[in-house]
Amino acid sequence: MRVGIQDTIHRTLRSEIEQQIKARGYTLSKLGELTGINPGNLSDMLNRYPHRAITIGQLDAMAAVFNKSPGWLYELYEEECFTQGKVSRPRVVPYLVRCAEVGRQDCIESVVPKILENHKNVTILLAVAEHLFENGMRKESAPFFQYVIDTEKDSHSERYVMALYRLFLALIGTNSEENWKAVIRFDPYRKRLPEQHQLDALLQLANICFTLHKWEEVEKYSDELRELSTAIYQDLLRKKRSNKGGDGLQTERHLVVYFGQGFLLKASALQKQGHYEQAKTYVNGYADLGWFEGLDEIGQAEVQKFKEYAVANSFALDILMGRVEVLAEYVTFLQEHPDELLSGLVTILTSANKHGFSVETLLEQFASEIHQFDEYRNPLDMDRHLRFRYELAIYLIHKGEYPSGVDNILRSLGLARVTNNHQEIISCVTLFETHRHYASDKQKKQYKNMMEVLRNV
Repeated sequence: MRVGIQDTIHRTLRSEIEQQIKARGYTLSKLGELTGINPGNLSDMLNRYPHRAITIGQLDAMAAVFNKSPGWLYELYEEECFTQGKVSRPRVVPYLVRCAEVGRQDCIESVVPKILENHKNVTILLAVAEHLFENGMRKESAPFFQYVIDTEKDSHSERYVMALYRLFLALIGTNSEENWKAVIRFDPYRKRLPEQHQLDALLQLANICFTLHKWEEVEKYSDELRELSTAIYQDLLRKKRSNKGGDGLQTERHLVVYFGQGFLLKASALQKQGHYEQAKTYVNGYADLGWFEGLDEIGQAEVQKFKEYAVANSFALDILMGRVEVLAEYVTFLQEHPDELLSGLVTILTSANKHGFSVETLLEQFASEIHQFDEYRNPLDMDRHLRFRYELAIYLIHKGEYPSGVDNILRSLGLARVTNNHQEIISCVTLFETHRHYASDKQKKQYKNMMEVLRNV
C-alpha cells in the first residue's frame, strides 16, 4: 500500500504518543484509565487505518499523563484538522483556541494560511475569535478578528463591521495612545453596526475619549447616544401601543442606561471645559428617570444610580463654581458613596487651587482611602488618580509644602508614563520644570531616571 505524506505526519504524531506509552510501560487500558479516553477509541487512534482522529482535548489529556507541558505535539497536530484537503471545523476551532490559550503562535501562523486557501473558511476564524473574546481572552482574540478583517472583501458586510468592533474592544487597555488609535480606526464604521451594538459602541467610544480628555469627541458620541437611545425608546413604545412588540432589543445594558449616559457624559464633558451652567442643564436630564417606561428591577436600580450621580455632579458643579458653603454637605455625600470619592477629591482640589480655600482637614480625613488609589488599574480610575496627584501637587506647592508637592508631581508623571498619555506627560514635565528649584537632589535624580525611560520608549 502506498503511504502518503499525510500518513507520515500522522504516524509521526502517533509514534510520539506510542513512544511515551512504551517508555512508561502502559497498556491502552491503563492509558485509557488515566486519561478518561475509551481504550477502544485509543486503539482506533493508534492502530486502525485510516486512523481515528485525535481531538485536541484528548491530546491534552495524554500530555498531562505523560507530564508534558501544555501545547505538547501541537506542531504535529495540524494535519488532524484536514481531511482530503477539507478543513475539519470541529477539530480546527478547538485547536486554534488552545493554541491561543497556551501561546503556540507558531502553530497559528502555520495553519491559518491553509484555512484561508478557501475564503469561505473565514467563518472558522471568526468562531475562534468570538470564543476567545467571550471567554475573557480579548488580547488573544485580536489577531483572529484581524484575519477576518483582512480577508473579508465587503467592508459593508455585518461580519466585517462586527469584527472591527470586536477588535476595537479587544485593543482597549491602559495605553492612551493605543486607545486613541483604536478609536480613530473604528469611528468611521460605528453607524454601520446593528442598533443594539451601536448603543454599546457609542458608550465605549465616549468613555474612552473621556479618559483621553477628548471633550469634543465625548460630546459628539454622547449626543449620538442620546439621539439613538431616544429613537429606539420611542419606536419600542409605538410597537407596544400597537401590539407589535416583536422580540425586543438585545443590549448589554438596560436601555435606560444608554439614555442616561448620553446626558451624563455630555454634562461631564461640558464640566471639564468649564461650561458649568450648561452642564447643569444636562445633569437635570438624568437626575430623575423614573418616568422611563419598561423599567424592570434592573432598570429601577439603574435609575437610582443616576439619581446619585446627579447629586454628586450637582455638588461638583457648585464646588467648581466656588460655592464653598456646600463643601461640608458634599463631603458627607462622599463618605456615604465611596465609589465617588476619587472623582470628588479631584473636583475639590481643582476648585481649591482655583478659589484658594483649604482642604488639609479633608485630606487627613480620607488619608487611608487616598492610599488605596494606587491599587486602581482600570483606565478611568487611573486617569482620575493621575489628575488627583497633579492637582494635589499644585495645592501642596502653593501651601509651601515643597517636598510633598514635588513627590506628587513625580507620582502623576509616573501614572502618565504607565498609561502612555503624552498630553499628561507634557503637563507633568512642565509642572516639574516650573518648580525644579524646589526639588531635592534625590527627586531630581528620580525625575532624570523617569525621563530617560521615556526617551527610550
